[in-house]
Amino acid sequence: MGVLAAASDDVAVAFVELGAIILGLAVLARLSDRMGISPIPAYLIAGVVFGEGGIAGPDLSENFIELAAEIGVVLLLLTLGLEDSPQELATGARRGWVGGVVDVVLNSAPGVLCAFILGWGPEAAVVLGGVTYISSSGVVAKVLADLGRLGNRETPTILTLLVIEDLVMAIYLPVVVVMLAGASVLTGALSVAAALAIAGVVLVLALRFGDQITRLVDTRSDEALLLGVIGITLLVAGVTQQLDVSAAVGAFLVGIAISGPVGQRASSLINPLRDLFAALFFILFGFQIDPDQIPGVLPIALVLLVVTSLTKVATGWWAAGRVGIAPRGRMRAGTALIARGEFSIVIAGLTIGAGLDRDLVPLAATFVLLTAIAGPVVTKFADALAPSPKPRPAAPPPSFGVENA
Repeated sequence: MGVLAAASDDVAVAFVELGAIILGLAVLARLSDRMGISPIPAYLIAGVVFGEGGIAGPDLSENFIELAAEIGVVLLLLTLGLEDSPQELATGARRGWVGGVVDVVLNSAPGVLCAFILGWGPEAAVVLGGVTYISSSGVVAKVLADLGRLGNRETPTILTLLVIEDLVMAIYLPVVVVMLAGASVLTGALSVAAALAIAGVVLVLALRFGDQITRLVDTRSDEALLLGVIGITLLVAGVTQQLDVSAAVGAFLVGIAISGPVGQRASSLINPLRDLFAALFFILFGFQIDPDQIPGVLPIALVLLVVTSLTKVATGWWAAGRVGIAPRGRMRAGTALIARGEFSIVIAGLTIGAGLDRDLVPLAATFVLLTAIAGPVVTKFADALAPSPKPRPAAPPPSFGVENA
């Protein structure tokens, strides 16, 4: 009886702690919504303040924390994939690949150079380059919707860049997973090749057989649709994880494969679950950051914020200019891309326990925090930041056929 009573007490404490965490997340989400910003920074701050090195670290099971965080990543990447149909993915890649290359080069370079300057080595450089490269689709979409810019001329350019970034992540994440496993050069090369091949096969299947997969899960019952999509996602995520490809990549590609009205229905059904587990993921990520480490990385994070904001603005400005967008639209396109979020945190989360520099995770979290706050604010005032259009020369007055003497 004593063992059962102790177990019951442990469960009760876990319920109380989990309930308090979720209620706190609800308050943060509500405040963020009123302020018109993404709640991701608030979740990260709360995680740091109340985490292991903060005010009061929760006594939750490590297995629970790890599983909840993994489910959050999987559902987050699934819904991001549901936003891109296979056709949009292919079209975006064909039309905007040049802008995508510029995006990769300009925005991964600051992270790579920073890691080498700090003496962290090539593995940390690859990771930090990914953190500074990828914009937050969730934050960008929310900002565009909140500001009423979804119908603007520059918005397709922004979405094309985001689609290409998602494609790059499908290749990048498996490489990072294998790299962090600490394999030898030959084994690592073979593993990376295998991971890329697997990711490529899954991507081709998603593009070629997306319609069949969509019909397979389609049903009039919302309950059956929800269970079917999540079941397939977890199965694919588990298989890809076993094959040394990130579970997040598998979930993302499942989302791409399910498109059309079925994908929209699935997204609306999954969104509440995604919001719950994604919020848990962000705050649980924050729990693992020692707040005493943040002051030491804050100056570096501020430098990265300034540099990568300029590179993102340059990317959007150049890409929008290629399709004839005016200066104000180019500035809106560039500033909309500043915010980093889910993918950057996922990338940093992969490094925990990998033996890289202990400042990498707090630097990534602080950087995401700063960009997720600054991005929406700068985007809101993008028109004021754009150069004023040059005045057109006045047309000469009509002569009506009368010539001067």
